[in-house]
Amino acid sequence: MPELTHDRYCDEIAHQVGRLRAVVTSGADLSATVPTCPEWSLEDLLRHVGGALRWVDALVRARARENIPDERVPLFGGPEERGDAAALDAWLADAGERAVGALREAGPDAEVWSWAWERTAGFWARRVTHEITVHRADATLAAGLPYEVAPDIAADALDEWLQLVRWVQRNAADERARELRGPGRSLHLHATDADPALNAEWLIELGPDGVRWRRGHEKATVALRGPLTSVLLAFYRRLPLDGPGLEVLGDRELLEFWLERVTFG
Repeated sequence: MPELTHDRYCDEIAHQVGRLRAVVTSGADLSATVPTCPEWSLEDLLRHVGGALRWVDALVRARARENIPDERVPLFGGPEERGDAAALDAWLADAGERAVGALREAGPDAEVWSWAWERTAGFWARRVTHEITVHRADATLAAGLPYEVAPDIAADALDEWLQLVRWVQRNAADERARELRGPGRSLHLHATDADPALNAEWLIELGPDGVRWRRGHEKATVALRGPLTSVLLAFYRRLPLDGPGLEVLGDRELLEFWLERVTFG
């Protein structure tokens, strides 16, 4: 399955920001600890997402050829007063509008600095989409609210995560990722509720030369089965492997070994 269109990513960023703002205005306790990011409060998480949106807006508008430090991004840190849900909501709304506007105006092929394999506005549209998609799960868990995500976005988020793992393993000084090598070991992800046309199954091979992966139904050393959203969140370590609807078949220790070594990003 190819990556989604640039417009689809931009639409989803706007949608995700709107859903994140709904958490802010729900009356949730902004000082609550985020269970999946325990070093953060809910407000810390929201400020992190809003700051990332403003940073990407700055990069894309400037067609930056190098990184722009946080301190040079206007309003990066969020509203001056903490605990003000209305101010935080307005700041997030503005950040989302700016980022989406910049990405739409640039188009997918505009050259923009990034830290990874592709230096385009299109890279950032995809990366921001999945950054917010997963962090909104963090926010809803902290607020005790339900969570859902469109199947095409969930499947693409898994594709992108596997690309990130492979890129980090080959290009970054991350010893945990480099340990994901060795012949004869493989993982299979199987979304049990997805439309067959989505082909929401993945085979991940931990070969001696690094991680390789492809879509499809194949036997593996260990399989993780369940609803697509749950598989996504478990693979991002937002849900436990014994969460509702999830099933691990085969060598559970290998799956845990993988998850312990892909906590970067």
